[in-house]
Amino acid sequence: MKRLIGDKTFYKQLFVLALPIMLQNGITNFVNMLDNIMVGRIGTAEMTGIAVSNQLLLVFNLCIFGAVSGAGIFGAQFYGKDDREGVRDTFRFKVIFCSLLCIAGVLILFFFNQPLISLYLKGEGSKEQVLSSLNFAKKYIMIMLIGLIPYTLSQCYASTLRETGKALPPMYAGIVAVFINLILNVILIFGYLGAPKLGVAGAAVATVISRFIELFVIAFWTHKNAYINQFITDAYQSLRVPVRLVKDILKSGAPLMLNETLWAAGIAFLNQCYSVKGLSVVAANNISQTFFNVFSVAFMAIGAAIGIILGQILGSEDMKKAKEYSVKLIATSFIISVVVGIVFALCAEFIPHIYNTTDEVKHLATRLMQITALFMPIDAVANSCYFTLRSGGKTLITFIFDSVFIWIISIPAALLISNFTSLNILALYIIVQGLNIIKDIVGLALVKKGIWIQNIVNN
Repeated sequence: MKRLIGDKTFYKQLFVLALPIMLQNGITNFVNMLDNIMVGRIGTAEMTGIAVSNQLLLVFNLCIFGAVSGAGIFGAQFYGKDDREGVRDTFRFKVIFCSLLCIAGVLILFFFNQPLISLYLKGEGSKEQVLSSLNFAKKYIMIMLIGLIPYTLSQCYASTLRETGKALPPMYAGIVAVFINLILNVILIFGYLGAPKLGVAGAAVATVISRFIELFVIAFWTHKNAYINQFITDAYQSLRVPVRLVKDILKSGAPLMLNETLWAAGIAFLNQCYSVKGLSVVAANNISQTFFNVFSVAFMAIGAAIGIILGQILGSEDMKKAKEYSVKLIATSFIISVVVGIVFALCAEFIPHIYNTTDEVKHLATRLMQITALFMPIDAVANSCYFTLRSGGKTLITFIFDSVFIWIISIPAALLISNFTSLNILALYIIVQGLNIIKDIVGLALVKKGIWIQNIVNN
């Protein structure tokens, strides 16, 4: 038990990082949940349209996350080594590389949004329902493209601040943004205070405005406090990044970025397999995923903290401490997810009744949430193993562990079951979720072996 439970110093270090991330993501996902509920009160077609659009936007968001995370491995270790110039160069790389990704993402979603959206609207449902959902999805995603720009830059700032031990400012910026988003949602979706009743378009406009405000808050704080954020001093005076560092980041970070992109695409593909079972499944899965995002913030935040804590320890070359902490961090994530999973399963009985949708959608949503809650501890362990392996720069292994698994194991299983068997969506969902047990076994074996324990910024 001593190997699994940490002391006061351990938990203080963990929760000083994890709680701000947890709170920020929790508030963000809570407001997204309210946003989802508001749109769900309008109708099922509107909810389905936004759900499909968000599947595509998720791929972009995780692509950016992969890029900042790949560079962030170096940022955390540079900070642990007390190399401020290295942190600054890492930040510059993020801004340049993520800006290029943003341009590519906007162009793809602008020119190819209709065929991509249509992939999710092939299940059972009338022609009118499909066309209505398609139109709502297109309207929503075209407005949301504007918000990709501030989102990208905010991630560059926020990730670097967290890597340098300053998790509170991104949290404050996120809190300000989500509350503005919530207020604007109420006004613009339903047309209060004399504003036009914009529905789905109102939800998109509110999100875009809130993202610009988030960027302003976090960038303003960072530059105003340059004396404690030394990486930002002269950061834009030159866009030069040492060629050696660029090569190293691309070598270690490219698999990570590719991993996040392919993993997000894999999740989108899995949801497309689920959608074959009918439009009601798309709506029910949207409700389930929305509330899973709210309940999963605890173990997700601990995963992010794991990557930073272990990265800093590895940068200081205390390898024994890194190995000891890895076991305790994974155990903490597992225990928290068990408690949260039980609460989620109980709440699932009541959540769908908030929505203005059919009884079939409500029933499916409840069961999907309960299945997700059952497998939440398994997801938590896989998430913790992923961030542990990543902290030492083993991005090729994390790529195999994450993306190769979903494309070689999960997706073929979902594809075969959804198209060539008569199993219903619940059986399909249980099988796909259950396959993650394999991932846990492999992840724990890799962590125990210690292949991730290395300093990648010595030179």
